[in-house]
Amino acid sequence: MAACTGGRFMTSTQLPAVAEPSYLTAALRKAGALDAGAVREVKVLHERDTVVSHIARLGLRYVGESAGAPQSLILKTSHADFAKTLADGGRHEVAFYTMLAPNTPPGLVPRCFDRRFDEEGQTWHLLLEDLADSHEIATQWPLPPSREQTFAIVSTLARWHAAWWDHPSLGDTVGSWASTEDSAHHIETFAGHYDRFADLLGDRLSEERRILYRRLIDQSARLSERYHSRRHLSITHGDAHTWNFFLPRTGVADTVRIFDFDLWGINVPTNDLAYMMAVHWYPERRQGLERSLLNLYHETLLTSGITGYTRGALDRDYRLSVLWHITKPVWQWAINIPPVIWWNNLERVMMAVEDLGCEELL
Repeated sequence: MAACTGGRFMTSTQLPAVAEPSYLTAALRKAGALDAGAVREVKVLHERDTVVSHIARLGLRYVGESAGAPQSLILKTSHADFAKTLADGGRHEVAFYTMLAPNTPPGLVPRCFDRRFDEEGQTWHLLLEDLADSHEIATQWPLPPSREQTFAIVSTLARWHAAWWDHPSLGDTVGSWASTEDSAHHIETFAGHYDRFADLLGDRLSEERRILYRRLIDQSARLSERYHSRRHLSITHGDAHTWNFFLPRTGVADTVRIFDFDLWGINVPTNDLAYMMAVHWYPERRQGLERSLLNLYHETLLTSGITGYTRGALDRDYRLSVLWHITKPVWQWAINIPPVIWWNNLERVMMAVEDLGCEELL
């Protein structure tokens, strides 16, 4: 029987139903992680809120045979303030761990022991592998990772993209394709948000940037042709900043893991790279690593068996993705993400657009 130190043990009346010993016992047995033993006690070791979710680290005590069973778990649920407005994110992440995670090569994402979305109550939960003792996030936001850490992250992202690259299940049993009508509706919705966003910013959004946004909206149908080609696409993370990757701690021989999958979808893979670098890094850091990381990404695709996707095609896709990401701060503003996030993202991505000459694509 494992003993846990620190935290607080809770009675079953204090625990949410999903964290009660009986529920955890059944879930772990169904997942093949527990044989004859049973969970006897549950302790909350740590809990915190993210921008849109609540994370609790649960310590477990067992009775009976529990060799190999997890000594702790991560319970992820909705953030109380966003439970209704962002319920789709929970539904989407539950779908990821139901449909994609079991068919993803091992060592790329955390193991999921239980997941459920309740349509009636719009509540959801995930019971995930706890990697806190073996892995860590590279840095505290907003500090970018070191060169070595970033290379490990991008290599892992490339291997994950490669695993789903032009996969026959895309749009069939995994995810769905957006039609040209869907894309048009998406842009129409964006345009409405943008008008209100621009009104709010007033003279803080220059005329040059306003022209850029209007041209992007006007030419969105042509720019969307890359996606609608349905060629050289994969499952994208949708929120692939470097703080959504767990790196092995010093001295631990393990792989980098990707987490937080509430925005996954079928898309152009460079969208993740552009979001990571152009949206989150200031010019000096981005310019110093961008080419090397794109080279590494392409080399990793090749070694993973991807063919017919040239280095030049990667560059074109990357520049197009950077251009599309000027929409990201507007979407973030529209769902009440704090200005400390979307304002800095806006400034950084606009500098990347200028550096890379993305306006030429218009």
